[in-house]
Amino acid sequence: MMEVAKKAAFAAAEVLLENFGKITRSDIREKSKNDFLTFVDEKSENTIMDIIHGAFPYHDILAEETGGKRQESAYKWIIDPLDGTKNYISGIPIFGISIALMYNSKIILGVVLDPVHDELFTAEKDQGAFLNGTAVTVSSKDHLKTCLLATGFPFKNKNFLQAYSDSFKDIFNATSGVRRMGAACIDLAYLAAGRFDGFWELGLSPWDVAAGSLIIKEAGGVVSDFWGAADYLYKKYYVASNGLIHDQILKILHHHFPRFVKIE
Repeated sequence: MMEVAKKAAFAAAEVLLENFGKITRSDIREKSKNDFLTFVDEKSENTIMDIIHGAFPYHDILAEETGGKRQESAYKWIIDPLDGTKNYISGIPIFGISIALMYNSKIILGVVLDPVHDELFTAEKDQGAFLNGTAVTVSSKDHLKTCLLATGFPFKNKNFLQAYSDSFKDIFNATSGVRRMGAACIDLAYLAAGRFDGFWELGLSPWDVAAGSLIIKEAGGVVSDFWGAADYLYKKYYVASNGLIHDQILKILHHHFPRFVKIE
């Protein structure tokens, strides 16, 4: 299954790289306000789905653009064929492909590929996390003041902008810095490799975080919602860290997000 996931990711990468820098305004559609789509997203997704279903025709697939295919299997692949579409169409070389596999609602495999920098992050449950075949672990920093965090703006949920901005201000002031890469799967992969120490964002979907979450956990990190609960995948409130600073991040977020409010 891992070999199929990697094969699908590299095939999709060929699609992305072949078309990078060639997108025109006529190629871009707006799925919803501030949320964009190109033929490349669709071609990449179809490429991944064709390879997976060629190997496992009865597995379920949850995919960002098409919705995927449901066949009532215990196995479900969760796919983001191009995370960082706005970067991609703007010619910014920070985007990735995310592929995860669930078995009986537990994520057992994760692949994140950064095609521009040729970095493949992988993990299988209870087998550790790897970057291009070499084991990686999260950082060992234990206080926010020494940490570099990543985040993403709630561009699809601007009614949460004030609370998010307030949390950003407090986290920014408490840390050594914050970065906004524009591709959640890359943020999470970097965290697993110890480049970032923590991450928080709201409004994310399962395909944004499924693969990266397993890679972080297998690298020794922690993933939760804004209140520390482990059922983060569908809640849209997402926090990840090296584990040592997790409670420090949650304490700040609790102040600005004291209770769960459903995000559409």
